[in-house]
Amino acid sequence: MTRVPIWLVLAGILLFINGCSGEVQKSESLPHILLILVDDMGYGDLRSYNANAKIPTPNLDQLASEGMRFTDAHSAGALCHPSRYGLLTGRYPFRTDVSVWPHQPVIDEDRMTIASLLKKADYRTAMVGKWHLGFEEDTTSSDRYRQPLPGGPVDRGFDSFFGIRASTDIPPYFYIRGRKAVEPPTDAIEANRSPGWSTIQGAFWRAGGIAPGLELSEVLPRFTDEAVQVIGDHAAENGSMPLMLYLALPAPHTPWLPSDQFKGTSGAGMYGDFTAMVDAMVGRVLDALEQNVMRENTLVIFTSDNGPVWYDEDVARFGHDSAGGLRGMKGDAWEAGHRMPFIVRWPGVVEPGSVTDHLVNFTDLMATIADVVNVQRPQTAGEDSYSFLPVLQGAPSPVQQARPPMVIPALAAGNESPMMIRSGKWKLITGLGSGGFSEPRTVTPEPGGPSGQLYDMETDPGETENRYLQHPELVDSLLNKLDNIVER
Repeated sequence: MTRVPIWLVLAGILLFINGCSGEVQKSESLPHILLILVDDMGYGDLRSYNANAKIPTPNLDQLASEGMRFTDAHSAGALCHPSRYGLLTGRYPFRTDVSVWPHQPVIDEDRMTIASLLKKADYRTAMVGKWHLGFEEDTTSSDRYRQPLPGGPVDRGFDSFFGIRASTDIPPYFYIRGRKAVEPPTDAIEANRSPGWSTIQGAFWRAGGIAPGLELSEVLPRFTDEAVQVIGDHAAENGSMPLMLYLALPAPHTPWLPSDQFKGTSGAGMYGDFTAMVDAMVGRVLDALEQNVMRENTLVIFTSDNGPVWYDEDVARFGHDSAGGLRGMKGDAWEAGHRMPFIVRWPGVVEPGSVTDHLVNFTDLMATIADVVNVQRPQTAGEDSYSFLPVLQGAPSPVQQARPPMVIPALAAGNESPMMIRSGKWKLITGLGSGGFSEPRTVTPEPGGPSGQLYDMETDPGETENRYLQHPELVDSLLNKLDNIVER
């Protein structure tokens, strides 16, 4: 670890003093924040994480070389909506009913989000892309998408929003600006699947309503265009006001729809080609920072919402391991379900090319960003959030205190899903099997056999040796910690 510059130490002291006084840092000195969340990208899809990856990801690999790469960062859940809830609120998703998202807001009206926190520091806050956290929909009306859709991003701290309700394989398909549909989904689209892939891979989407003229293949570049415009407009119109842009790209989630330019560019089939396209779109957004003279004062955070949909037969077929040697995939309590690529670039603060194994959860973004902008959080906000700002600043190891135990639900946040707790190097899963999409999903305990799973993540990150029966006292301790966190 490199020695901390004296100016950074002094800045930290000033930050502490100001924090104690409850003052907010002046907006002129605050960084812009670009938070990029992609969808269903695996830990091993980037060459900066997996030297044997068959997918070209030059833009994201360059971002990693210019910033800090986290090797033990985790989503708040192993599925889209639990993960996004934790990221925006700093609160574990099992503490709320995330299943209401199809017709109701998942985030309560009075709950602080990263966006509403940043408003306290005079940020302009914008969101582009996939929301997947619900709107207040009038389910009794057949014409409900002609009515306003409250409870979404602009009612949870964002000044502006252009995006979609959920994934591009979940109807109805239509764009939303602010609280209103740009064009209601009055047309219909038939379901689609790709030969040679599983029923939830390839160019897969479900049948349902779609806005006239909307093409699913155009959604990814359309969001990229919008993000580039947000950056350009802000640079032209807002002077020294800091910008926070949350760009939630709905890819490489299905449907895998690479444009002609990217077809055949990877060694991982249409998934790899689509992921290469995602990399290019991220590159366009990063270029927009450069072109608008915002790069040097922008904190960029890149990650994925959960693991990939990539089976063992896909690894054998293409020689590409989307999980990067981890076990499982999307939805699982196993590592590939929730251990994510996580890259932070912050010129002048984060050491280029640095790597850390500091344990991080998506919930930790709220506390970290609050420290960056020196905003005091109320006690009711970000209950499960722990700042990793000292890690970004390159502080010596004594300052990098271990994160408290972390809890993640598999597949869904319901009571029937297994829970995972990570404390130090130990990981406990409260059941047998993946708990998600990988087989076996569940396993009935045998007489005298283990009823859960215990892994040493330092020596066995691939989760090959279940040590549940070897350490009964440790199991009991972890179960007690899990109960305490859940009941807190």
